[in-house]
Amino acid sequence: MIKYKLIRLLTVGIFGIVFSGSASALERVDVQLIGSADADLQQSLQANSVLRTLDGNVTTGDVITAARSEYAQLIEVLYSKGYYSSVVSVLVDGREAALIDPFREPARVDVVQIRVEPGRPFRFGRANIGPLVDTSPLKSGFKTGAPALADVVRSTVKEAVEDWRHVGYAKAEVADQSVLARHNTAQLDVDVEIATGRRATFGKVAVTGETAVREKRVRNIAGLPSGKVFDPDAVKKAAARLRKVGTFKTVQVTEADEISEDGTLDMQINVIDRKPRRIGGGLELSNLDGLTVSGYWLHRNFLGGAELFRIDSEIAQIGGTSSGIDYALSFRLEKPAVYGPDTLFFAEFGTYYTDEEAYIEKKVELAVGASHEFGERLTGELGIGYSYSRVTDLYATPNTKRTLQMFSFPIALTYDARNDRLDATQGFYLKGKATPFYESVQGRSGAHLSFDARGYYAVGAEKKTVLAGRLQLGSLIGVTAQDAPPDFLFYSGGGGTVRGQPYQSLATPVAGGTLGGRSFAGLSGEVRQSITDTIGVVAFVDAGYVGADSLGNGDWHAGAGLGLRYKTPVGPIRLDVAAPVAGNTGNGVQIYIGIGQAF
Repeated sequence: MIKYKLIRLLTVGIFGIVFSGSASALERVDVQLIGSADADLQQSLQANSVLRTLDGNVTTGDVITAARSEYAQLIEVLYSKGYYSSVVSVLVDGREAALIDPFREPARVDVVQIRVEPGRPFRFGRANIGPLVDTSPLKSGFKTGAPALADVVRSTVKEAVEDWRHVGYAKAEVADQSVLARHNTAQLDVDVEIATGRRATFGKVAVTGETAVREKRVRNIAGLPSGKVFDPDAVKKAAARLRKVGTFKTVQVTEADEISEDGTLDMQINVIDRKPRRIGGGLELSNLDGLTVSGYWLHRNFLGGAELFRIDSEIAQIGGTSSGIDYALSFRLEKPAVYGPDTLFFAEFGTYYTDEEAYIEKKVELAVGASHEFGERLTGELGIGYSYSRVTDLYATPNTKRTLQMFSFPIALTYDARNDRLDATQGFYLKGKATPFYESVQGRSGAHLSFDARGYYAVGAEKKTVLAGRLQLGSLIGVTAQDAPPDFLFYSGGGGTVRGQPYQSLATPVAGGTLGGRSFAGLSGEVRQSITDTIGVVAFVDAGYVGADSLGNGDWHAGAGLGLRYKTPVGPIRLDVAAPVAGNTGNGVQIYIGIGQAF
């Protein structure tokens, strides 16, 4: 009989628990602050409450579990605000959550009341930490008389340890700490002792992981300065360099547990390769400019040293109304860590057929050069180029043919402070480029200059509205428009300059027709509004100016419209509808479809 009753009791208990866990629960959660009018504290408690994050479909078991974890969660919030004499009560339908028997949980929960008595806010009494690299007072608010916020203690200790690591003491750590809350005076005494250990220099670098890249090349790309004083920033930069080359799926740069007897600290680089080959493409459609189809193939470790080899092809203006079809095929090889970890070598070869209203050009081009990162955001580029082209000038009557053989020396500086290169919401981008050149057939020289500035600013509490602007400037000096390489001339109109105006519709008058200008200015503004996490709308206006001379003497036009954006991992899909608002180069509505923001 006893055995039967035990079995029956267990059965009822099990079913009781299952039943209570499946019942719907929780109609209301109230957070009440007692004895304090601290609105900021009230808001923080509500925002961090575990129970207030539960939705309407939770079970009773979910509510009880959340209620038990609420104590620690709210105490952490109180400590972060400097309250160390607090009393937290979590009442589940009037019963203290911590006292509810886990084997006799209620079948239903309707209301949870959270009552918090914060007590007096504490201030620092003793605030000692040391030794410090710099004996000047810390700027984090860790001082006698300041509000005793737990976050301030944590950040100050972390700052002090990191200061030692930044001067070479890689194994600096907290050796001892004492925190005493004096409730009668509402003061918090904090004493922290730091053990600096020995100063270290970078030692041997081991390479591990699943990679086909040669170990020496991995070390060269990382650029850890062997023999130099240890610096955690150098470790972070080494990892960033390895990630940037695009060859590796995962990158970890770690330091050895102990400093060697000779004062060196060995490092380990663990990398795992991405799939070496990739293929991709894109589409862009305009009702007047036609369809552009592009594709690429790349190899991320072409020669075993993390070299990038890429082939790009493009067919443009398919079905365009103003000119013929353009073709382009190009090859590019990049080798990172040449003449130092921050210098990249590149070589390019391309062949192009361009059929525009004013000219037809057949061209082959070769260029070699190097880019160097001067900092996290600033990059410089220097190159040498050669091109050979045959140009048919369609604007002239009769059409004229000419041969161009160009030697160019492009120089560029780029400063990129955008928060996201695919879809920026904050920051700015600046790029200036100068290309001196010499044309050997006619013996003429000159320079092509361009400047591109973009800015982004998110407004509103939720940052869902982004103001974006772009300024483009260009100038060609040293040669006339009739003698210049066609791709060095400036036009306006189309998706890259003025939406709503036909592609390259604004040019300058020359004998027999029109031709691209020797100066250009473009201005674009957008208001981007997010509707959901993936859908957004855009209102925009563009203006463009093309001048016959290097510094002006021309005309301008403008366009405006509305757009739709659908966000994807590779950038937003863009749909823009625009019409002319100034100038006499176009009429009607133009539609643009592509991938990525307009700028």
